[in-house]
Amino acid sequence: MKLSTISLVVASLLSTSAYAIDNVKVNGDAKLYYSTNDADSGGQSVSLFNKTGAMGQAAIGLGATADLTKGVSAGIHFTGLSTLGLQNQLVSGVWESTNGVSDSWWFDEAWIAGTLGKTTAKVGRMELDTPIVFTEKWSIVKNTFEAAVLINQDIPDTTLVAAYVGGTNSNNIVNPVTGGSAETNPALTGLGNAGGVIQKFNTNGSTNFGQFYRGAYAIAAINNSYKPLTVQIWGYAAPEYLTAYWLQGDFKMDGILAGAQYTNTDYNQSVQLPIGQDVSNDAWAIMGGYAMKNVATVKLSFSQTGTESNAGLGAGMNLAGGASAQSKLYTEAWWNYGYITRADTQSYNISVTGNVAGFDLAAYYTNANSDKNGGTATRPDMKEFTLTGGHSFGPLDATVAYIYTNADDQNLDSNGNGQSFNTVQAYLTYKF
Repeated sequence: MKLSTISLVVASLLSTSAYAIDNVKVNGDAKLYYSTNDADSGGQSVSLFNKTGAMGQAAIGLGATADLTKGVSAGIHFTGLSTLGLQNQLVSGVWESTNGVSDSWWFDEAWIAGTLGKTTAKVGRMELDTPIVFTEKWSIVKNTFEAAVLINQDIPDTTLVAAYVGGTNSNNIVNPVTGGSAETNPALTGLGNAGGVIQKFNTNGSTNFGQFYRGAYAIAAINNSYKPLTVQIWGYAAPEYLTAYWLQGDFKMDGILAGAQYTNTDYNQSVQLPIGQDVSNDAWAIMGGYAMKNVATVKLSFSQTGTESNAGLGAGMNLAGGASAQSKLYTEAWWNYGYITRADTQSYNISVTGNVAGFDLAAYYTNANSDKNGGTATRPDMKEFTLTGGHSFGPLDATVAYIYTNADDQNLDSNGNGQSFNTVQAYLTYKF
């Protein structure tokens, strides 16, 4: 990325202080991510740290928030991506797709918010965090939304939420009719392990914020009247596509952790969703665990999706994601998303997290089983075991991860059977 471009962006963000009345905050980060695996490529064996199985990328993020006047605030965030010339030298892929060579930049947040009494309204381009429409942060960049959100807390211990989502720079999980450009068909772009949130970003920095289901609506009530228990009820409606709801209760007291989730999605037959008939599917999950203060937290969770087979559509995934969308279900894997939410899939997850001598250590195991469906490529089994270790060196956060993957649809041999493989990743983030 040209230095002059960076300088202009920094200047525009810093200039916020000239107009804000109070509480101006400017922050940013620089990231360098690297991943390598030994999955076979083109029938040839690949070793770890070979560029064939490696990807790497750098990113810079700059943001500013300010109180414009009493009760009114605004925020903006800039993201830039660069390969640093790593392609075809140390790596063969990137975390988020440009054309694999050029740098890209865009503003992924630009919003204004106002508060009156116990009611807050926020409008613009922003992050969202709801059970089945949310910003995913596993990658080097994040997906965001063009939305309007209203939050009210007049009822004691209760938060009421209403939202409209008009656009997103990631992929709808239910792909619209194929064909057309990315501007008219959001299915051509999207966040995913092999894809990118910026596949269609132009060189002038403009972004592809496509329509989100031609507009989608959400309402919610979150209650914490009994302090150890938080209960959430969410409802979603996207005309011509689907309706959905999500129920969740989480309990935490004296180190004891417990939770239950249930979600149902009704998919509607229409010209925008070419399925043979209206279909419905659901998913439920339970979680139990124990948190030993200043030592470790252990969790065990189980989930089951419904048996819908006419269209093979699952339930519980991020509706703003692609084919490998992340999920808020307790059993979600650390790296291999999109398995636990597929139709008629039984999954369990075990996680252990803790801190030893200033190092954040964690182990995760996920098993997604669809054997009763034959373990086919469309409903594959998947096993993942992940170890992570992280430490902060002042403003520099460093994390390394080892991932063992054994999935029916990955690293296929000559007979079409999935073979296990190993992945090693490194994440460096410098905050300023």
